[in-house]
Amino acid sequence: MRWEMGERKQRKMRKEIMVAVLVLCVVVSQMESVEAEDPDCYDLCSTGCVQPDTRLMQRCDRKCQIKCGPDADPDFEVNLG
Repeated sequence: MRWEMGERKQRKMRKEIMVAVLVLCVVVSQMESVEAEDPDCYDLCSTGCVQPDTRLMQRCDRKCQIKCGPDADPDFEVNLG
């Protein structure tokens, strides 16, 4: 009698595990992978240039042009402050 009850519990547990694995597989299969776009250097840099003082904003914008221009060194960082 006890042997049958233990076997029933094991079957029930196996079914629960199989259902959990099935649900997990469905969730994972529905997930979409999104490729990150290559960010535009000038866009990212000039976003930090927004200031009420137009002179400082133009100065910052010029630094971004130098930093992100075609001859720019990718390891070179310009202080935007």
